[in-house]
Amino acid sequence: MKLKYVLPIAFIALFFSCSTDDDDNTTIVNEVEGLELIQTIVNGNETIELYNEKGLFETGYNMISLRIKDNTTDSYIEDATLSWMPMMQMPTMEHSSPKSTISKAIGKDTVYEGFIIYQMINTDGSGWSLTLNYTIDGTDYSLTETISVMQYGNQNTATFMGSDGTNYILALIEPKDPSIAVNEMKVGLFKMENMMTFPVVEDYTIALDPRMPGMGNHTSPNNTDLTYNNADNFYYGDLSLTMTGYWKLNLKLMNTDDDVLKGEDVTDENEASSLYLELEF
Repeated sequence: MKLKYVLPIAFIALFFSCSTDDDDNTTIVNEVEGLELIQTIVNGNETIELYNEKGLFETGYNMISLRIKDNTTDSYIEDATLSWMPMMQMPTMEHSSPKSTISKAIGKDTVYEGFIIYQMINTDGSGWSLTLNYTIDGTDYSLTETISVMQYGNQNTATFMGSDGTNYILALIEPKDPSIAVNEMKVGLFKMENMMTFPVVEDYTIALDPRMPGMGNHTSPNNTDLTYNNADNFYYGDLSLTMTGYWKLNLKLMNTDDDVLKGEDVTDENEASSLYLELEF
């Protein structure tokens, strides 16, 4: 007669045991998975961590992720407001570079992100500093730290004066992993308004003529010129790569009136444009 009471009690005990085990099975999410740490900067009670896919700063377009750690609680801040100012110190002057605002990374609680385009370097990586301003719980903080910026590989950015007397910065963003195919090409175009301000240039056209100098300077089919995208303020076009190796991406920059501001057509007499970017894969 007692058996009928034993079975329900055993079932209830098993149910609560399973429920407790499930509740304790908490997955810890690594919000910087797939990124490499570039540098940490300690500012009193906070440590700022800088990340990207390569773990270094280099010429051209750098997408950067940031986290702020509270050193007292060993936890990351979820509700900070951040801004930054990169600076290049030269012998007789200093200047900044194109940069984005910093915003919370989509789907992340503790990660903030934005981009900086470093348009020049010293051969030893010196010269650049980064000022970070941030606000936590209504209190403002600021710090400045030296950083190293190097050039690796081919030319991924171009700084030049156009025929209109304006200084421009052009930076290659995509393709990051080129392949034998028609690749989406994405670039950023900015102008130097003054030493500290580099607004986006809108609604220009960038003509594209990719060539392989080591292979008779042949081109490829199905390329399209780059045009401005209002959604993200970058320029997009089609880049056809028909074989692996070194490619020179010859370019011409034209304003809204189709005036050529920089660059030339590639012809039998002129093997390359004075405005170009490079790829090798």
